[in-house]
Amino acid sequence: MVRLFAGSRRCRVRLVRLALGSVLAAMACASAAASTGPPPEPRPASKAPHKDFPMRIAAYVANSGSGTVSSADVRLERPVATTTVGTGPTGVGAAPDGSHVYVANGVSDSVTFIETVSRKAVATVPVGSYPFSAAPSRDGRWVLAANWGSGNVSVIDTASRRVIATPAVGELPHSVATLPDGTAYVTNSGSNNVTVLSRGHEPVARIPVGDFPSGITATVKGDRVYAANTGSGSISVIDPVTRKVTATWPVGKAPLGLGVSPDGQRLYAADSGADVLLVIDTATGGVLSRVPVGKTPQGVAVSPGGSRVWVTNEDSDTVSVVDPGLTKVRTTLRTGHQPEGIAITPR
Repeated sequence: MVRLFAGSRRCRVRLVRLALGSVLAAMACASAAASTGPPPEPRPASKAPHKDFPMRIAAYVANSGSGTVSSADVRLERPVATTTVGTGPTGVGAAPDGSHVYVANGVSDSVTFIETVSRKAVATVPVGSYPFSAAPSRDGRWVLAANWGSGNVSVIDTASRRVIATPAVGELPHSVATLPDGTAYVTNSGSNNVTVLSRGHEPVARIPVGDFPSGITATVKGDRVYAANTGSGSISVIDPVTRKVTATWPVGKAPLGLGVSPDGQRLYAADSGADVLLVIDTATGGVLSRVPVGKTPQGVAVSPGGSRVWVTNEDSDTVSVVDPGLTKVRTTLRTGHQPEGIAITPR
């Protein structure tokens, strides 16, 4: 893998897409997942609210193919703005106080800070090679960028906007979930495990999971961590106390992005191999429903109250807004090219 990442940055983008694409292609031979009908066609972009509209909760989508971030009003389900960031943005995370969002620019090897009131990029921090995700700590002090190309995590101090630590993790780190106790869990797609980082940003454990782990999320309380095994079509359930896998749920073809309901009772997984959002009962691990969305769904974000689930569709250039109670798509909004990561500001 070292030789693969020694080439140009454009080649690295292709290699990452090939790595994930090969996983999805292997799943595509299976029969199509059950469907209740096609998702609605994307509606034309509504007139955006006035620039002074008091938007409190917003969704931010990283468009890897256009070097931009699309923002939308979550309450009105309308597009608001497009912000130019670095090249190849993939992951995005929202500060706990809603003041900023953080965007991992895979090709630019950087993380962009966007101020949410102005919706403008206010800082760019150099990190490791091909950062795939950017997740804030629960207290907002740090942003952790998983550097796919360099096998480590860049820990950024949000006050000084400088990297203060670079702990090594596994091979091809993909995504990060942070917990209330200050620990962080990192999926390593190349080594099929999850690295646990301590409050002091030191690696303290490695947890074996399924094949090609990618998306990861934790409950609001921090009592459970879920890792999506894209290559084996399953979800690994991790107990943060024992730091062991307590269950493995076969759920779909190629689960990728994950989100969990505020009460912890439902897990949402973007099944990139079946073009559906999986709604999973966390008490049993059973799939309650499969909601058709766009092509190659990637990222998942849950609104603060849990009434909506937003799903990015990489090959449709859209985001689907799902009502999890009715298990159907309410609306579909246009984004930039190749949307991947998504985050919703908590307030």
